[in-house]
Amino acid sequence: MVPWRQEDKYGLYSNLLFKYFLAEGIVCGHDLFVASAKEHPDNILKELPAPLLDDTYGKELGDEAAAVKSEDFQDSMKIAWRYQNLPKMEASPTTSTKFGHYYDISKKMPPELCQSVKWHSFYLHEELSFEPKMKAWNMNSGYARLLQSIQRIISQEGFDGSDPQKKQRNVLRIGIQSLGSILWGDDVCCSDSPADPHSLTKFLYVLRGLLRKSLSACIITVPAHLIQNKAIMERVTNLSDMVVGLESFIGSERETNPLYKDYHGLVHVHQIPRLNSLICDVPDTKDLAFRLKRKLFTIETILIEGSNTKDVFHFNLAKEQMNIALLSN
Repeated sequence: MVPWRQEDKYGLYSNLLFKYFLAEGIVCGHDLFVASAKEHPDNILKELPAPLLDDTYGKELGDEAAAVKSEDFQDSMKIAWRYQNLPKMEASPTTSTKFGHYYDISKKMPPELCQSVKWHSFYLHEELSFEPKMKAWNMNSGYARLLQSIQRIISQEGFDGSDPQKKQRNVLRIGIQSLGSILWGDDVCCSDSPADPHSLTKFLYVLRGLLRKSLSACIITVPAHLIQNKAIMERVTNLSDMVVGLESFIGSERETNPLYKDYHGLVHVHQIPRLNSLICDVPDTKDLAFRLKRKLFTIETILIEGSNTKDVFHFNLAKEQMNIALLSN
């Protein structure tokens, strides 16, 4: 499946969630494939957040979550009537039914932990310097090279199911940063009528086929705020399994709006997976916002007038049930 996320305007929070996805792969022992035309993959892996793997760290994160809850209680006045019947979510990350892991964003992942898994990198500028210009699948040469690299890793490392007796079965996590940006040689961000409007969607179409036939999951960040052609964004969305948008308050009127004083941005769930189903699940509420504390990233329901209760989703990355996710803004 293809999950993607729309980058926030300045790419701060989308890059954080991008790193969460990769960090979860390392903790789970998955192989990684990191692709970028913006930042070298080596540098991305050096900036992954540190996992909270023992009880001491778990208690530390739980204490911070409690502090957040206490702060919300002190600032709250009265909950808007339309939020009174929302389902209550577990507010503490220290629960026996949690999935995935939690991370301390104030610390970096230890190098020895990063070296404990096998990872592959694709840095477009190095690829362009070592190989002659080529164009395959009738698309942008950068996308074609990336697809060939992904296809090679899937085949050589056995993620397509070939030679199952030679190695223990594992999952390949693929992270692609800022796909569709001008750094990839794509012009969809430059004009409402780009000269090459189909390379991005062709790339996703071929990638979708590769992932459907392999033990792979992919997360892609896309600078959707720069793509002016709505038809292109609709096609990109349709080719993805999950689409989440992050709207940062930095530089916007909401940054000084007292209604949003406790938050750093909004979360827009545009599309969620519908595997083996004719329709997708519909969340109980779409009014979601995120906040970034010293160590904790949380996604919460928005409370207009404040309240003494708050539905909090402490961000952790559960085992994905999709192949491609898209993160955009």
